Amino acid sequence: MTSRQIQIQVHRLPGTEDLPMPVYATEFSSGMDLVAAVDSDATLQPGERRAIPTGMTVAIPPGYEAQVRPRSGLAIRHGITMINAPGTIDADYRGEIQVLLINLGTEPFVIHRGDRIAQLVIAPVVQAVWCPVDVLSETERGEGGFGHTGI
Repeated sequence: MTSRQIQIQVHRLPGTEDLPMPVYATEFSSGMDLVAAVDSDATLQPGERRAIPTGMTVAIPPGYEAQVRPRSGLAIRHGITMINAPGTIDADYRGEIQVLLINLGTEPFVIHRGDRIAQLVIAPVVQAVWCPVDVLSETERGEGGFGHTGI
């Protein structure tokens, strides 16, 4: 284990031993692929959304979160994304990780057991402490909103 790594406890639910554990595809990948733990093919019709199980539970250490993010290949090729992107898994959650997929495409999309359906990113968390003030410090942008910078 390197200084960039933390240990995450993972529990595979019964009947999912055939599915691969999430792994980093390359040395500098930030996300690991999550796979579908469906018992039989699941078809998402255009506009349909569904929670897809992954067959695993995790114990994220305090001070961290797991972010569930869409896979870009599914999004561009099929219009498959997540309805709550990114999904957050808090350090005190112990339920099964499920991916909330939606089909924004024009064709039905079939999810097979073991298909890569999302990415999991482990990230540090900072908790804010609110400090009420009468006036905020000034910035060049000020109250400029959406599109204010011209981008």
